Amino acid sequence: MIEASAESGFTKQLSYGMVGGGPGSFIGDVHRKSINLDGLARITAGCFSQSPEKTLETGKSLGLDNERLYKSYGEMAEAESKRPDKIDFVVIVTPNTSHYAIAKAFLSRGIPVVCDKPLCTEESEAKELAELAKQKKLPFMVTYTYTGNVTVRQMRAMIKKGEIGKILFVNAEYPQEWLLAPAEKQGNKQAVTRTDPALAGKANCVGDLGSHVENMVSYLTGLKIKKVLARLDSIGEGRVLDDNATIMLEYEGGAKGVYWTSQIAAGGDNPFRVRIFGSKGALDWNEENCNYIQVYPFGQPKFTLSRGRDAFAAQASSLSRIPSGHPEGYFESLANIYKVYINALIKLKAGQTPGGDDLDFPDVEMGAEGVKFIGKCVESSQKGSVWVNF
Repeated sequence: MIEASAESGFTKQLSYGMVGGGPGSFIGDVHRKSINLDGLARITAGCFSQSPEKTLETGKSLGLDNERLYKSYGEMAEAESKRPDKIDFVVIVTPNTSHYAIAKAFLSRGIPVVCDKPLCTEESEAKELAELAKQKKLPFMVTYTYTGNVTVRQMRAMIKKGEIGKILFVNAEYPQEWLLAPAEKQGNKQAVTRTDPALAGKANCVGDLGSHVENMVSYLTGLKIKKVLARLDSIGEGRVLDDNATIMLEYEGGAKGVYWTSQIAAGGDNPFRVRIFGSKGALDWNEENCNYIQVYPFGQPKFTLSRGRDAFAAQASSLSRIPSGHPEGYFESLANIYKVYINALIKLKAGQTPGGDDLDFPDVEMGAEGVKFIGKCVESSQKGSVWVNF
């Protein structure tokens, strides 16, 4: 059942293509499964690998026609743009350094884009993509997955209503352990992609995890960064890029913050935690227990809000999928931002103008802010960990 498309008067399922996501790809499969949760779009085309044989292998496993399996992303963008049944959007799940060229190829031919984060590796490239998407009037989403959590949407609503008062301090951490061992030397494809500058760009940890932190805090609070001071560590033997990052921040309006991200923190599975401290109280959220929000009203007993049980804001509740006590997580979060994005495309295709909550997905401007954040952190660290204006 495609509720949103029925409401807009457009009943046909959308189609999408994918660049990257071939054999051995973790994130490509995650995207495809998340899109499938709501049945709003189906995959019809792809260039899944630089190897044509692997593209054919992946396409066959997905039941795609051989004529829509392409040897290069350029060939795919050109051919799909000329088809009467062209894809409605493309999903880019390739190494960081390739995002810019691929996104530009599809935007230039009038095809909306979804790109894995970070958007690209250079601020100038990010600005160019944002301007091109604006000129072409094409919705562009960057997949900051965790903002799709229902509890994150609820916290954002609470902060907007002033329930914790003026924000004074933000503390966020995202420590993992998966690169404590030299995984890039042990055949781990994802580790190679993250640690090789030719594939990852100028940063590893702060690009992979820090970009999530920056986007989450920005999405929740609306705070604008004024300046940063960062120390990026390359602790793993022989590594060029950072695998641990400590970042201090000052925001416009006077609030302060500290972020810590790491890939060498023993015991860290995926404990992405954000704490927002305000003049009237605080909020505490942990991705590994993401169905709950810890609330600390100033001078009153603390309490827990539970997704599916407690009354949430309307927009947050609209994305809740199952009853309380039945955990929603990573797939559902990514599915939620895809749901919003695809429904916006459906409205556009039906001749309507999406607005408000229809556009509450992480867009290209947010992606560009993430690229700027990464660059400023690298700049600060290279200068000896000094304050750098944002």
